[in-house]
Amino acid sequence: MNVSLRPVQDGDLPLFFAWMADPESVRAAAFTAEDPTDRHAFDTHWTRILADGSVVMRTVLADGVAVGNAGVYGPPDDREVTFWIDRAHWGRGLATAALRALLGSVPERPLYARAATDNAGSRRVLEKCGFTVTGKDHGWAHARGEETDELLFTLPG
Repeated sequence: MNVSLRPVQDGDLPLFFAWMADPESVRAAAFTAEDPTDRHAFDTHWTRILADGSVVMRTVLADGVAVGNAGVYGPPDDREVTFWIDRAHWGRGLATAALRALLGSVPERPLYARAATDNAGSRRVLEKCGFTVTGKDHGWAHARGEETDELLFTLPG
């Protein structure tokens, strides 16, 4: 499968909303919006992301079809990666291919990432892309309605 990235287009946002409101996906991600079904909050969030010139956000395409998004955000000394793949496409290596493509287009290092400790899929993706566990944290996960442990990852410079 051919995985590529392109800039986010307005027409991608309804797909992103549907994927990011999927209960199983949200539970796995853990650290999500307070109410992932709140379309107004989603639109406000994405308007802010797309207007911020320091954010690199891309739509993930698999054989030309949008299947997710990936990006880099944060202040210059604390840049973090994020990625989200539609649950219908999990387990096919798309997140790994997308993150590798993103890392190839963003030269900044170090980069950081976070994943719930029980999110084995995201952990594997990050490790396959060269990130290593450099710490642990514990915080409120809106998606789970409870305190949740997470791992902190670093891709060194």
